[in-house]
Amino acid sequence: MQRTIEIRTDDLSGEATRRLIARHLAGMHDTSPPDSVHALDIDALRHPSLSVWSAWIDGELAGVGALKALDADRGEIKSMRVDDRFLGFGVGRALLRHIMDDARRRGMGTLWLETGTTPEFLPAQRLYESEGFTHCGPFGDYALDPFSVFMTRVL
Repeated sequence: MQRTIEIRTDDLSGEATRRLIARHLAGMHDTSPPDSVHALDIDALRHPSLSVWSAWIDGELAGVGALKALDADRGEIKSMRVDDRFLGFGVGRALLRHIMDDARRRGMGTLWLETGTTPEFLPAQRLYESEGFTHCGPFGDYALDPFSVFMTRVL
């Protein structure tokens, strides 16, 4: 049965969203050394340069994702996380495509992201590659790090 994924702008005030962001951050700390964790907490996600969306299936929070405006031409994908109960439902792809569409509407020409290198991050890397992202070097304030993979995509 195909389930409908509803994507909404999220103000980060809902308890379900706050719990998923907290689990995301905790998961990053479980798989990477502290200096290699680039995930954002709730307060950092409220920065004016960020837009956050949540994905819902049958009234339940299924995932979150964010777009950070690096400048007028470039954006960074942040805080992509699918709730474990909804893995394999296409939630991550739906959020990623929504973020790419929003970046295009804003006139951005490229998107960038940082993700992890440990086995837990392989599904995310495959998703990004399947949507046209390619590996690149560090960007912005990032530094070369054995626990980070950097990717970019022209829109």
